[in-house]
Amino acid sequence: MSELKAANARRREHIIDSYMDQRMAQDQRRAFPRAVSKRHQSSVPSSFRKKIGFTLVVVAALTLVHVSQALAEDQSATTKLPPHVADLRDVILTAARSGNIDELKSAFEVSGNVPDLGISPRSDPIRVLKDRSADPQGRDTLAAIVSILELPPAALPLGNDIENNLIYVWPGLSTRPIEGLTPPEQVDLYRLVSPELVAEMRKKRRWLWWRLVIAADGSWTLFRKGD
Repeated sequence: MSELKAANARRREHIIDSYMDQRMAQDQRRAFPRAVSKRHQSSVPSSFRKKIGFTLVVVAALTLVHVSQALAEDQSATTKLPPHVADLRDVILTAARSGNIDELKSAFEVSGNVPDLGISPRSDPIRVLKDRSADPQGRDTLAAIVSILELPPAALPLGNDIENNLIYVWPGLSTRPIEGLTPPEQVDLYRLVSPELVAEMRKKRRWLWWRLVIAADGSWTLFRKGD
């Protein structure tokens, strides 16, 4: 697996380098018309040449950003979501980004049920989420939902139903041993939680933060912290 990861990394670097070389070559041809030969380039003012050089650097940097974003999107798409799962994820994201935790009720309605929050079925789920939040309005909880749903999920088999036996767990890295995370996954982990909590996870060797689960049929089944 390590050889495969190394090969994929080299492939991504090659794509980026090749793309940048092509764009720089194209920009150089645009900057200096073919009618201008090398012996005439010396007559171009140095200030103009510096401006052209700066432009190429900026173009190269923007190219690197766009290619990196495309590669990241390709990587996050490795786990293809069924339509029902993708639709509910979008509803939950929209509700979370609204800044109003009451909007999660719309996600409960689309799901057809309230997810397991680790509370009594008779409790008001929105009130409980607010009470558990550091922010009185529950906005830190909404931020947690957005941050984990923006990461790739893990698809895990559950049950004997061949067509609907998968559950989709966010973040996907929460399903793997902390000590076995790749360097990019460790970066994602630090984006989610503090270094202190990472250290505690490594000490206890288990996930201690939020985990969100959507079943293949499009039902929101769980949203709670590890203990």
